[in-house]
Amino acid sequence: MPQTRFTRSRDELRALVERTLRSARAQGATEAEADVSEGYGQNVTVRNGEVETIEHNRDKGLNVTAYIGKQRGHASSSDLSERAIDDTVRAALSIARFTAADDCAGLAEAELISRASRDLDLFHPWDLPVERAIETARACEAAAFRLDQRIVNSEGATVSCQQWQFVAGNSAGFLDGYPSSRHYVSCAVIAGENGAMQRDDWYSQMRAPGDLARPEAIGDYAGRRALARLRPRRVATRAARVLFEAPVANGLLGHFVSAVSGGALYRKSSFLLDSLGTRVFAPIVNLREDPFVPRGLASGCFDDDGVATHARDVVKDGVLQGYFLGVYAARKLGMKSTGNAGGNANLVLAPGPRDFEGMLRELGTGLLVTELMGQGINMVTGDYSRGAFGYWVEGGEIRYPVEEITIAGNLRDMFRNVVAIGGDALTRGSRTCGSILVEGMTIAGA
Repeated sequence: MPQTRFTRSRDELRALVERTLRSARAQGATEAEADVSEGYGQNVTVRNGEVETIEHNRDKGLNVTAYIGKQRGHASSSDLSERAIDDTVRAALSIARFTAADDCAGLAEAELISRASRDLDLFHPWDLPVERAIETARACEAAAFRLDQRIVNSEGATVSCQQWQFVAGNSAGFLDGYPSSRHYVSCAVIAGENGAMQRDDWYSQMRAPGDLARPEAIGDYAGRRALARLRPRRVATRAARVLFEAPVANGLLGHFVSAVSGGALYRKSSFLLDSLGTRVFAPIVNLREDPFVPRGLASGCFDDDGVATHARDVVKDGVLQGYFLGVYAARKLGMKSTGNAGGNANLVLAPGPRDFEGMLRELGTGLLVTELMGQGINMVTGDYSRGAFGYWVEGGEIRYPVEEITIAGNLRDMFRNVVAIGGDALTRGSRTCGSILVEGMTIAGA
């Protein structure tokens, strides 16, 4: 899809943001920030070879935050006319007047604001006619059904292509934006045998369509994962090593990010309070944040506050080097923003030397976890208890699938008990990591 599928140029978006900021000043705002965005795309889903849904989307929006001193108000609109802009600003100011003053409210300090950006190669529109999207989804799903007659049903194969652009600015001098894209192909199928059913899925998500895995490979792998889950057993309650498969290990990094992010820290609702400069992981763990990865799913030269981003070590040899802070949270903590308003940028766990088979051998005897269920996580204490599905491993080889179990521990201990990190790195959203082997967890089973 050519860039002309956008209804406005970037210069027009910039003009709308500038118009909004002028309106805010004219109506009495002491400070203001605004962003204007628009996007378009399509989603096509095929199930059992038949078209199930075809969705086209086109969206646009304006967000305004206005300040009267330390009082803050926010309003939004999908109407970008001049009158609607003035009305949206008026609504934000009206809210601000009825809001209690907050000493930490306000725009970023001038020295933190992004003044220059670079092209990170984030915009790769996908010119995919609906007919070809249907063919692609069918090919993906058919690859799973070809594997084995025990693939008995499908939850569908989806092909999605999305493009959008935005410009953001504030009264402190920030004004920038860019177009971007994100596409994915996914497949979920069901395997059945002797009346028992098992489900699994797989997907590929990238900025550029040419970087996506082949649809047939996605469907084939989804089918193989579903077949591998057949004939599960239960295991007796025990303490054991647990190997988190890369997609599941990604969630462990997500818990870490939540625990060292501003909101949890200033509310004192994190098990990693006051952990800066202390050892929070095993010494083999190194985490680096890099917002400048070309085509990265979480790349950007500035955060939601307009603060310039920068690459940094978050964890070095197991020691926490920095939190994830936006402007407001940083002020609440008496610190400086780290350029993380809106979340972490591309976070990469340094890989170890072993591939997945090598990690199984390192596990020896224990549990390989490929799916987690439930939300049994207490972020205040770190207590961790999740329903799980996986595979029992003996002698470094998978023996049989395991279901109806719970794995439990404490995240603080789990992070410190990481004994190996796989080289089987996989990117899921804003985080990239391989499989993670953790010592001494409790498996509750039969």
